[in-house]
Amino acid sequence: MQLIQAKERLDAALARKDLIMLVGDCEVKYQGRAASNLPLGSRLLLIKGDGSFAIHQNRLLRPTNYLMSNTWSTVLENDTLTVSAIKRSPRETLTVFLKNVEMLNVHSMEDHAEDFKLVGTEKELNDQLMNDLEVLEKGLRPLKQEDVLRKGFVDILAEDKDGNLVIIELKRKQADYNAVMQLQRYVNELKKIKNKKVRGIIVAPTIGRPALELLKNNGNEYYPFEFDVTQPRATIKGIDTKQKTIFQALEENSKKKNRPTGDSKNPQK
Repeated sequence: MQLIQAKERLDAALARKDLIMLVGDCEVKYQGRAASNLPLGSRLLLIKGDGSFAIHQNRLLRPTNYLMSNTWSTVLENDTLTVSAIKRSPRETLTVFLKNVEMLNVHSMEDHAEDFKLVGTEKELNDQLMNDLEVLEKGLRPLKQEDVLRKGFVDILAEDKDGNLVIIELKRKQADYNAVMQLQRYVNELKKIKNKKVRGIIVAPTIGRPALELLKNNGNEYYPFEFDVTQPRATIKGIDTKQKTIFQALEENSKKKNRPTGDSKNPQK
């Protein structure tokens, strides 16, 4: 593609805030909080309607250079098409000196989706588990979710049928050495605070063998689980909603306290 044609298409696409994909031989210079220079080579330029500008080489996932631009300029001079992206504050400039353009694609890319929902987060799975802790152990009931300790946040604090405190840590991926050590720190801290027996359980799809051995040596337990990542939310297989959550239990207790006893006599006429 001739550079004059590329400039005309670029100017029109930038004005419309289209998605632009350009492949060509170029040099790249950045000036701002630091300075960098990328010698002549074949690159992919990706410009989006929100002003983001990324320059990719044929390797790595992340761009070699990128900038969120406020303004653009294109200049054709001395057989070089110069494309500049300028950010006002703090002042940064990313300038590309194109020697040729092998490919230039422009797309309007209308997208009316406003909400991005990540399915299968640990928080979502914790909420699921709070509905039915008896899937782990009979008589296990929830006390708190995301309980704050000095060492961090406990995913779920529960109580077993014998009155022992139980710390439950849920991992959506394989539990490792760090997860086991984190659980043990929570167990040790809560023992000192409450001065009573505290158990620890890791709930995860899998656990490494060294981590499992350390977990058992610490006297803690592992419970494997599977979960389905489906819209609109992920679910832990085997979980029911038959067990009352701590919020439901508190609400029912409050209603019982305020309920009339039935022993009051009818008022005299």
